[in-house]
Amino acid sequence: MFYHFLYPLRDLFFGFNVFKYITFRMAGSVITAFLLSALLGKTVISMLKKLKIGESVRKSKECASIYEHHKGKEGTPTMGGILILAVIFLSVLLWADLSNKYIWIAMGVTFWLGVVGFIDDYIKLTKKDSRGLTAAVKLTGQMVLGLIVGFILYLDPNIGDRLDIPFFKNLIVHLGSFYVFFVALVIIGASNAVNLTDGLDGLAIGCVLIVALTYSAVSYITGHVNFSNYLQIIYIPNSGELAVFCAAIFGAGLGFLWYNCHPADVFMGDTGALALGGALGAVAILIKKELLLVIVGGIFVAEAMSVIIQVFSYRLRGKRVFLMAPLHHHFQIKGWAESKVIFRFLIVAIVLALVGLSTLKLR
Repeated sequence: MFYHFLYPLRDLFFGFNVFKYITFRMAGSVITAFLLSALLGKTVISMLKKLKIGESVRKSKECASIYEHHKGKEGTPTMGGILILAVIFLSVLLWADLSNKYIWIAMGVTFWLGVVGFIDDYIKLTKKDSRGLTAAVKLTGQMVLGLIVGFILYLDPNIGDRLDIPFFKNLIVHLGSFYVFFVALVIIGASNAVNLTDGLDGLAIGCVLIVALTYSAVSYITGHVNFSNYLQIIYIPNSGELAVFCAAIFGAGLGFLWYNCHPADVFMGDTGALALGGALGAVAILIKKELLLVIVGGIFVAEAMSVIIQVFSYRLRGKRVFLMAPLHHHFQIKGWAESKVIFRFLIVAIVLALVGLSTLKLR
C-alpha cells in the first residue's frame, strides 16, 4: 500500500523514492510486524483466556512419560497463530508491491492453511478431542491447495517445471507434469513438519524465524538479476518481493516469541503452525529453492522423519527407534530440560541455515 501511494510522490519529494527499494520495505515490514505482534500480544492472550481457549495436554499410556513434563501447560491459551497471521497479512499489505502475483500466491497458501489449522484447533477445543481434524480431511485440504498452486506455477513461464539442485552449477532437472505433484508434496511436507515441531515453548516459531530470515535473503538474491547471475542461480523476475513477505513472517514471529518463549504464555496452535509451514514451503517453491529447504529447515525435516521412522518401525518390527516421537520428546524423556532441548535445536537450526546459504556460492 505504501509502495503504491507514496512511491508515485517521489517527483514531489525525493525522499519517497526509498519506497522503491525492497530492502527498505523489508525493514519496514519487519518493524511493523514485530511492533504489532508484541503490542497486541497481551490483548490477544487476555481474549483467549476469556474465551477459555486453552491447551489440552493429552494423557494416555503412550504419552504418560511426557505428560509429567507438560501437565503444567494445561490451560495455556492456544490459537495464538491468529495473531501471527493477522499481523503478517497487515504488514505485507502495507509494505509489499501488491501488483506482484507471487505475493498473492504466498498469501493465499498461508490463508488457506491457516483456515485448515483454525478448523482443526476449533474441533479440538469445542469437542475436547486432542486429535482435531482426521488425518484424511487435513491431508485432503493440503493436497487440493498444493495441486492448485502446482498447476498455476507449472503454467508460469518464469517458474515452469525446473528443479534447482544445491551445490551444482547449472544443474537443473525438468520434472514435467510431475512438477504439479511435487509442489503439493513440498507444501504438505513443510506444513506438517512445522506442525510436528510445535511441541515445546518457542521451538517451532524460533526455527520459523531462522528459515524466514534465510529465505528473505535468498528471495532478494533470486529476484536480483545481477546477484543471481553472479551466483549462477535461477533468476526469477519479481520474486525479490517475497523478501518483504518473509520479513513480515520474521517480524510477526519475533513478536510472538516474546510471549511464546519458555515458559510460554500462549501457543500458536495448528492455526499458526500449518500456515507458517505452508508459507515457507510456498516461498521455497516460488524462488526455485525447494531442495534448499531440506537443509535450511533441517530441524523440521528431522522432526518429521522421526515420526515417520517411529511409525514404520513399530508397524514392521514392533519396536520403537526413539523413546518418543517427534524427536524433541525423545530428548525430553532422556532427561534433557525443555529449555536445553529448545536452545540446542535452535543452535543446530542456525548452523543449518548458514550451510544452506553457503550452497549459493559453493556450486
